[in-house]
Amino acid sequence: MDNKAKKLLFDILSSINSIDDYIGETKIFKKYENTPMLQDAVERNIEIIGEAMNRLLQIEPNIKISNARRIVDARNKIIHGYDEIENSQIWAIIINHLPILKKEIEIIL
Repeated sequence: MDNKAKKLLFDILSSINSIDDYIGETKIFKKYENTPMLQDAVERNIEIIGEAMNRLLQIEPNIKISNARRIVDARNKIIHGYDEIENSQIWAIIINHLPILKKEIEIIL
């Protein structure tokens, strides 16, 4: 794996860690739902994750990351379908998908 791919993986991991820091250990949906600035910060980091994943797939198309294409699709939906995305959808990404992605990235690195 070349340095560009590693940098993209580190960017993804950094964004996941930022989201974890913003949300906190208790992970309370109501807090997320009632804090627009928190929503903005989380969504921005999901956009970064999706863009980095898109670039990574271009240089490492066979990388062992489950749902890699869906990660890019989530980024596109946030950016282009911002008025259709619901807080519960973002929350599902935070709770169900980011922990798996984080483990996969750490294994690869």
